[in-house]
Amino acid sequence: VIGGASAMAGSGTMATGSKWQKEDGYEDSAEKLVEDMMANGHQKNDRATVELFANTIGEAFDWLVGEDGAAVPYQRSGKPSRSYSGEGRGAGVCKNLAERLETVGGTLLTNTPATEFVVENGAVVGVKAEGEGKAYTIRAKAVILASGGFGADLDRVAALKPALAGFVTTNVSTVTGDGIDMAVAVGAATVDMEQIQIHPSVYTETTTALITEGIRGDGAILVNQEGKRFVNELETRDNVSAAELAQEGGYAYTILDQKMMDASSTYNGYFTKGYAVQADSYEALAEKLGIDPATFASTMETWNKAVADQKDDAFGRLSFASALDTAPYYAIKVSPGIHHTMGGVKINTNAEVLTAEDQVIPGLYAAGEVTGGVHGANRLGGNAVADIVVFGRIAAQNAAAYIAK
Repeated sequence: VIGGASAMAGSGTMATGSKWQKEDGYEDSAEKLVEDMMANGHQKNDRATVELFANTIGEAFDWLVGEDGAAVPYQRSGKPSRSYSGEGRGAGVCKNLAERLETVGGTLLTNTPATEFVVENGAVVGVKAEGEGKAYTIRAKAVILASGGFGADLDRVAALKPALAGFVTTNVSTVTGDGIDMAVAVGAATVDMEQIQIHPSVYTETTTALITEGIRGDGAILVNQEGKRFVNELETRDNVSAAELAQEGGYAYTILDQKMMDASSTYNGYFTKGYAVQADSYEALAEKLGIDPATFASTMETWNKAVADQKDDAFGRLSFASALDTAPYYAIKVSPGIHHTMGGVKINTNAEVLTAEDQVIPGLYAAGEVTGGVHGANRLGGNAVADIVVFGRIAAQNAAAYIAK
């Protein structure tokens, strides 16, 4: 299948410095994005790579949505925003990019895993692959590795970070790190392999589904088994996940109202798919969840007052959207799950793959979740698709220049 973490992305695509952002009047800057990414990654990111990302994402986003670029359909409301959502979210973006590849003459082979790089005179000159009873040796003047992370290899995750043993994953089953292993086999170094992100909004009752964290940015709150809020819902993914794990049962409920449902086909889809519990009053919803009705109703009234006052005395949340006061009300049970692996192959700012001695492996480039260093200890929401677009373009541009030499 096409797309790993990017196809699972429920948030928008970072667009700092893009034409749309400037036209919509959103106040942002590359410098601010750098500091946000460094803080979110707990200062473990490679700053040079982050600065490159922040100063390039606007141009890359323009290319992604532009008719003279990838022409991927994106939604634009005209409201000031740091990010925009592709039609169909991450899955839609990956589908459209795959179709665009074939439109311009590319050949896409699925069910054909690459097994090793072909190396001659110290340079990567192709790959070997196997698929549907056939063996391939594909020659190339340069190779770009974009095979994703290893979030579905639960044994590897547990070995690198024992505390995550037993967690579910949001990743498709093919995201097992085989591309990283291929690169290591030809001398590539890896960085940050133990940095594995868990996402606080994973539904696991009838299936495993990622609930977009945008739902909290749009006004939803989290409550525990006592019917109380317990965290600033807009904290970083790792902090919200840790707060959930500290609650009874290690899970929480995302609470939203009909207003939010009406404003988003994605949120409404959570209900039609059976992920959300519905009730006509706070008390009735609490009863369905096995929560004390009076406590939950008090929590909701306190939250609605915080929205009206634009002040969250309990947890210091700074973004409120609108009150959750339009019946019926909904709850989605969520808990943390493995979402993104920040570690991977080491690259430089040309997206060239490096050895442990920081020597370039000629002919080999890498982009996306297969690489490490960009996100540090925690990836900022909105940077999954942005990552592949920024570094995919950089890898392609430098591979083309390498070929032309």
